[in-house]
Amino acid sequence: MVKVRLILASGSPRRAKLLRQIGLAFEAIPSRIDESKIAGNSPAEKALKAALAKAMDVARRVKDGIVIGADTIVVLDGEIIGKPSSPEEAVEMLSKLSGRTHEVLTGVAIVDAATMRVESWVERTLVTFRELSREEILDYVKTGIPLDKAGAYGIQDRAAAFVKRIEGCFYNVVGLPLASLVERLAGFLQRSDGGFNYPEPSDDPLPA
Repeated sequence: MVKVRLILASGSPRRAKLLRQIGLAFEAIPSRIDESKIAGNSPAEKALKAALAKAMDVARRVKDGIVIGADTIVVLDGEIIGKPSSPEEAVEMLSKLSGRTHEVLTGVAIVDAATMRVESWVERTLVTFRELSREEILDYVKTGIPLDKAGAYGIQDRAAAFVKRIEGCFYNVVGLPLASLVERLAGFLQRSDGGFNYPEPSDDPLPA
């Protein structure tokens, strides 16, 4: 099999962990894109444009390799629920999500840095929270965990106990839809077996 240089256009430890989980070796090169300046006519368009901007930014810098960009957003009733700027905002966000079903949208872009060929899509997962008491919301926010996460929660941490039902890809909620990513990579590289032989990973593919 031909070896392929795979690059994750992100410094996210969660996305890096997901790629390592399925055995892919990669380099992590965070994009320099200011996501706050990216707009879209819909949440899905915004996520897709952000993912593409991240991947293109890194692809232009490395000039060789297959670059993956991703952007995950939480949407409730058409409103984007971003990362909280304070504990108080985290409490407000979780109170809104309590007992409700929201969308998690991840825009994903694959870019061939040598040719600038692009494959992009949006993965959608529905997440339903059970009714949360104010006390458990406050206890969770006090951990500090929600402050760097879209929607003020991480499904892979203590907030797993908030989730009553999921419709769609679980890993999409963590930050990367792994099944569709592997399928799309296979098509992008014109592989039929879904297997990839990337360079051996380093002990720590994340930047220092």
